[in-house]
Amino acid sequence: MTRRRFCATLALCGLAPGAIATALASEGHELRLGLTPVFLDDQSIFLEAWRTYLTARLQRPVVFVQRGSYREIVDLLNQGQLDAAWLCGFPFVRHERRLRLLAVPLFQGRPLYRSYLIVPAGDTHTKSLLDLRGKVFAYSDPDSNSGFLYTQFALAKIRERSEVFFARTFYTWSHRKVVEAVAVELAQGGAVDGYVWETLQRSHPQLAARTRVVEQSPEFGFPPFVARSTLPAGDFKALQDVLVAMRNDREGKKLLGQLNLDGFTPGERKLYDGIASMAEKVANRP
Repeated sequence: MTRRRFCATLALCGLAPGAIATALASEGHELRLGLTPVFLDDQSIFLEAWRTYLTARLQRPVVFVQRGSYREIVDLLNQGQLDAAWLCGFPFVRHERRLRLLAVPLFQGRPLYRSYLIVPAGDTHTKSLLDLRGKVFAYSDPDSNSGFLYTQFALAKIRERSEVFFARTFYTWSHRKVVEAVAVELAQGGAVDGYVWETLQRSHPQLAARTRVVEQSPEFGFPPFVARSTLPAGDFKALQDVLVAMRNDREGKKLLGQLNLDGFTPGERKLYDGIASMAEKVANRP
């Protein structure tokens, strides 16, 4: 039976549109999950293994949809073209009326992470952000907390703006590429996700060693998995349960190990209060 005929049959049975959506979920239509290269870069083999794992556990097709920025992923979520996505806390708090917190990764046992300020390893003089005045600076994504917002907040506290404080800035659209840009001194400083830097230190130690961490931010809620607000409750619960249960089986643990994560937790909105507060203060700065 085609999807259209299935919908028509359910409608004739007197089911409301929401009930039809739930029935379609049980029919096994594909689940579309959004990702950006901000976190997962050059990981095609891993993503195929993860997709296969999720497909088997959910007993329905799973498709990863990759785009180059958080903004593109949020647009697809809002248009209903994605069911869920691995996002960042900054776009989550900006669009939370249309999104639901699905699951939060656990890094070093906790649902938290930091933003790192990095410089080339050969730079032994820079002690803080203040020392980078007039230098070239790399950001990951304008909708990233660790790769953009936190630096804007730090500058706002000293009544500075990025476009004036730095000689030039640019976006790399990937935390790894921020590290690469600083490592080869294309930028004299950069804002990077601490989880990504720590993971690169383990998987690509020669790259990480070419940079030096100057400052670390306070802890923030780890970049979450979110779902569109219109995702049927059954789909939401099924995906959440599978992500949370990954740490309970050998294959799931192996995949988590490749991500340098300990697992997922359902999480709480209050994890992102700090990001929401920073975003408000940056938006309302003089």
